[in-house]
Amino acid sequence: MATAPDLREIEQFLHLEARLLDENRYDEWLDLYTDTATYWVPLERGQKDPYETSSLIFDDRKLMEARVRQFHHPRRHAQTPASRTCHMLGHIEPLDGDSGDAIRVRSNFILVEFRADRQFIYGGACEHRLVRAGAGYKIAAKRIDLINSEGVLDGISILL
Repeated sequence: MATAPDLREIEQFLHLEARLLDENRYDEWLDLYTDTATYWVPLERGQKDPYETSSLIFDDRKLMEARVRQFHHPRRHAQTPASRTCHMLGHIEPLDGDSGDAIRVRSNFILVEFRADRQFIYGGACEHRLVRAGAGYKIAAKRIDLINSEGVLDGISILL
């Protein structure tokens, strides 16, 4: 489990990730991830793995890169006009069961998106698996459990 000084550093890292997303700095956001990272949004509450059932999103690094390229495309219909977002994080805590040099961290989030005169609100919990990289961290895996994952969603066209 992370020590108190590490927890503050981890909190700052997670806030950096959220800020990069809110500022549409997707290339810099992608740089926060390892070359073997996964980005997962399960479809079902309590889903154990992304291979046995469908997911809302399950991207490896290559698919994450493709997603970022789409954000830069001038005719991306799902983001015309582009969304404005505000990520709010809270209850950031290390989890037991760290393996080797990986640290598992859980947080709660609320994400407000405004696009095309409509506001959308997403909420849930995230689990990040972080690994040390130089003086900081990289994200090896991110799991986003939406509280309404099994409800009606208008299509998620942003990064959570």
